This record gives sequence, structure tokens and C-alpha cells, in this order.
Amino acid sequence: MRIDGKRDRWVRAFLFLCLLLVPVSAHAEGMTKEQGDAILKELRQIRGVLERPQRPGPNAPAQVPPQEKVTLKLGAEPAMGRDDAPVTIVEYTDYQCPYCNRFQANTFPELKKTYIDTGKVRFIKRDLPLPFHPQALPAAKSARCAGDQGKFWEMHERLSASPANLGTETYVAFARELSLDTASFEACIGGERHVAGIREDERSAAAAGITGTPSFVVGTAKGDVLEGVRIVGAQPFDAFDRTIRDILAVQGGKAPAR
Repeated sequence: MRIDGKRDRWVRAFLFLCLLLVPVSAHAEGMTKEQGDAILKELRQIRGVLERPQRPGPNAPAQVPPQEKVTLKLGAEPAMGRDDAPVTIVEYTDYQCPYCNRFQANTFPELKKTYIDTGKVRFIKRDLPLPFHPQALPAAKSARCAGDQGKFWEMHERLSASPANLGTETYVAFARELSLDTASFEACIGGERHVAGIREDERSAAAAGITGTPSFVVGTAKGDVLEGVRIVGAQPFDAFDRTIRDILAVQGGKAPAR
């Protein structure tokens, strides 16, 4: 049974009166108790349908859940873009995660072109190696070890493009491609130099309610504190575009033309 929303209030009032009057009318008109009980049962069933939450129709607009607000403490992590950009994005990534690869291949290039390269967004990388990905931690160390020689983003790009082919031989091959000091690089990835920093990223993710990759916090940095909203998953560019434009609008800034 379906009742139009405009009539719902009147129908509820009518049914309420029916429920009140049926017992009286039953006696007045000689209705049997069984007949009165049957009518009451049917009216209660109708009321139950009315009070049940209505599902949206096939043409109803999608209900978008509200974005959850998150606060992060910023540090000296790898960053791309202007330090004074009005919007900051922090990504938590796992190099063995296929969804991180999807974001890197499908969304990040447009995000970089539209917002990072134009000075609107500062993009920060953090590590969240998931325990069921055995190469996630070594790959995170590899990126940071390349960063020691000024090639973090170049190594990051190669690792992100190869989630199914990670391993020590791959890391060293990438190091050679980037003309790194391979002896120093191999000593770094074989040691514990960057493990503490990676574990700190994991703790910050947990504090922000982030458990999967890729996950993002998009917002405004005030000093060393980022106040923003959480975006989870390899979302398309439009998801970031909407959020960034909303932040710029609040700040009075101007978003790039579409």
C-alpha cells in the first residue's frame, strides 16, 4: 500500500479516529466482537505501513552520507604543492593496495593538474601498510629511502604503478633507474631507519578512524593542524573536486574554471 506524502498527515488522523471509534460503533450497530477485532487488526496493519520508513523511489536523488570531520597533526612528511596552499590533502597509502594504484592512475593526474600545480592544494603522503600485504612495509621504506636522496616522488610513482611486482629486486632496479647511490639505498631499506616514522603514520590514521587505503583527509591547515573531512576509497576526481570547491568557497577563494 502506498500513500502520497501530501495526504499522509490526513490519513494518519483519519486512521487514529477510526481506531478510537470502531469499538463504539461495533456496539451501536450490533457488530460482533470478531468483526470489530478484524477491523481493528486491519487498521493497525495500515498504521504500521504508514509509520514504516519509506524507501526512496527509483527516481529519487541519491542520499549522500555526511562527511565526517577529522583533525590531524601535520609534520615533516613528503608534500607536493605550495606550502601556503588554501587546501591540504593527506593521503594514507599502501603500495601493495590495488585501490591505491587505481587512485594514482585515474584520479591523481587530474587532481595534480587542476589543483596542485595551480597552487590551490598541498598534497601530503602518509604510509598505512596493511598487515596482510607483506611488501607494503618494505615498499614504504623504499620510498622514504629514495626520499633521503631527493627522489621520494619519483620512487613513489614507480611503486604505485607496480602493486603486484614489489620486492627487493624491484626496489633496487628502481633505485638504479633514478641514479641513486644503490649501496646506501640498499642499506637503508634493509635497516630500521624509517620504521618509527611509518608507525607514527599508522597511529595518526587510527586516531582519525582510518583503517583502509587509500583514505584521505581534505581540509584547511592552521599551523601544524589540519581540520578537514575524511574521504575513503579510490574515489573519482569529482568527489575531491566538490569538497575542494566547498572549502575554497568558505574561504572566499576561487576554484579553477571547469
